[in-house]
Amino acid sequence: MKLHSTKFALACASSAAVFWLLCSLFVLIMPGMMLSMSGDMLHMNLEGMGWHMSFFSALIGGLFWAIAAGIFGWLLANIYNCSSSDSI
Repeated sequence: MKLHSTKFALACASSAAVFWLLCSLFVLIMPGMMLSMSGDMLHMNLEGMGWHMSFFSALIGGLFWAIAAGIFGWLLANIYNCSSSDSI
């Protein structure tokens, strides 16, 4: 089975955009809890830091993450298609 690399890339980009939007909303609603969780995920103490997020920075960040996820998904699908064989 072959993956359609463009469709897979768009699915990855769309998923990343939705995830970014949800994370940004959580940061707006619960900034302290999200900062603590981010520190736990990175194995760092981020208590001295704070969020500096504007609407524009959230929009640009989401756009870049969606593009990166799309490129990664396209590459992943193409590598899968090159390595898969129907005869195995």
